[in-house]
Amino acid sequence: MELIILSLDLKELFRVEVSVLELIIKGAVIYLGILLLIRLLPRRTGGELAIMDLIFVLLIAEAATHSLGGFSTITEGFIVIGTLMLCNYLVNVLSFYSPLVEKFVSAPPLQIIKDGKLLRRNMRREYLTEAELMDHLRIEGIEDINDIKSAYVEGDGKISFIPKKTNR
Repeated sequence: MELIILSLDLKELFRVEVSVLELIIKGAVIYLGILLLIRLLPRRTGGELAIMDLIFVLLIAEAATHSLGGFSTITEGFIVIGTLMLCNYLVNVLSFYSPLVEKFVSAPPLQIIKDGKLLRRNMRREYLTEAELMDHLRIEGIEDINDIKSAYVEGDGKISFIPKKTNR
């Protein structure tokens, strides 16, 4: 009985069992499908990452995981990772040149304070409680909501504040 420690078949490791076109189509459809589904979620779901960045990181991690175990070979994993990178690049380019694509992939800001008054309907749309909003105000060093001209939940989930002008 012979113990083989370093037996490695590189040809087998990099062989492609599934059609390259099938891998590319699956990667592109999954990317666009998740982009659409996440676009339906509230803006704050993505946290500090922009939605497209979140999708990209999640899908790359998933594809890398499959290349280590789910796919038969490393090459198949790299084909899907490359497809995801290309999709992400193309969506970024298209959103730069096309306002329609930009509108689809990036949520517009949603006003939640207007002239010191809470816009509760918009806050409900984002599942933002008054206590959470007050936390954000304190982080910005603002003590009173009446000092705010307007506040928005931005497309990336962050909350921005525009203070009222003070005559000092």
